[in-house]
Amino acid sequence: MSKAKSIYRKQVFAEVETVPEEYLPFLLQVIRSYRESLDLKPASESFRKGWQEAEAEETIPVENLWEGVHGE
Repeated sequence: MSKAKSIYRKQVFAEVETVPEEYLPFLLQVIRSYRESLDLKPASESFRKGWQEAEAEETIPVENLWEGVHGE
């Protein structure tokens, strides 16, 4: 485990220790929901969604993709 990861892990555990016992089930639910939101979808599912968006013309012109990035 990297040193940075270990530091964050310790900080997270320290925060959890301060949460009152009756709120732990809710905290656990938040943590699980967050972790599940990070899971990558299978490539086939991602492609299928992209294809559906393209067919529905839910696209952005290439020249607009970087608008708002880097202070533009």
